Amino acid sequence: MLTIYHNKRCSKSREGVCFLENLNKPFETIHYLEKTLTYTELETIIKKLKIKPIELVRVKEKDWVENFKDKNLTDKEIIEAMLQFPKLIERPIVINGEKAVIARPSELINTIL
Repeated sequence: MLTIYHNKRCSKSREGVCFLENLNKPFETIHYLEKTLTYTELETIIKKLKIKPIELVRVKEKDWVENFKDKNLTDKEIIEAMLQFPKLIERPIVINGEKAVIARPSELINTIL
């Protein structure tokens, strides 16, 4: 089962949903701004993406610039920052089992099918 972590206000995220709809495969949509992720859930997503936590951060977001930009944060602190300010999480994230991708552009979803 495919899962997309989606922000309906983001055009790239909406493109990811459309891409999945066009695949005609069932998928689950998680609106991560409405349903807060747990530390373990976010940590698991990062592991599946095979990236460092900072690579999932939208570093140009106002909340990052104002609160974290020039700080030397640990991976744990970066994850906690994303949990405190979910808008910092890059999107959309698509997961297929143990594989995951930040679907920018949405065609990257093909790499985990």
